[in-house]
Amino acid sequence: IYFTPTGENMTNDPTSQSPHYFTSQPQGDSVLRQFTFEGPHGPLTLTTGSGVFSQHGLDKGTEVLLQAMKRFPLPDPEANSYLLDLGCGTGAIALTLASMHTDCVVHATDVNELAITLCRTNAKSNSLNNVKVSLPHDVDPEVRFERIWSNPPIRIGKEALHEILLVWLQRLTPTGIACLVVNKNLGGDSLANWLIGNNYTVEKIKSSNGFRVLVVSARPK
Repeated sequence: IYFTPTGENMTNDPTSQSPHYFTSQPQGDSVLRQFTFEGPHGPLTLTTGSGVFSQHGLDKGTEVLLQAMKRFPLPDPEANSYLLDLGCGTGAIALTLASMHTDCVVHATDVNELAITLCRTNAKSNSLNNVKVSLPHDVDPEVRFERIWSNPPIRIGKEALHEILLVWLQRLTPTGIACLVVNKNLGGDSLANWLIGNNYTVEKIKSSNGFRVLVVSARPK
């Protein structure tokens, strides 16, 4: 359960998600609301709304990913490294990364223009100035990422998802790591097998609430 600033309980019902959050311009007016979750150095408050992913609060997949990354011992990226929240939505992952690694630049990207606007607003309202929010094609093609964290848009279909992942995994640094959370019932295990079939090293570091957290190496083995 998460809370609005007034203390009203907010449920996280995945069946109420807009089916079009992965389009560039969701139809209809967006009803905005706020929720708060515990970041690495205190609470983070996000504005979200209808037409974007996780419109009622922190979604379960992202929650599982953030919990896993608190416990899984990854080396800190070097100062001035570039990090990426792929499919950022309103920015829960991006803001967590920015809070953890204040000396790094966090890119947050999404195809949903409302999500881009809200993520940018959320970074500013939480005083996280190391977040750069943009549409995917506006990310500097020369940038290479030391970390990619993502709750990827699994509902766009396997072929489209595989295409996205292959593009962005190639933009990891030689020592870079991608951390992905995927619902088991929506293909978490098959995605791991597909990555292994493409010669990537994949480690499952957590399984919780029906989700798998996968750590993928930068370079194929």
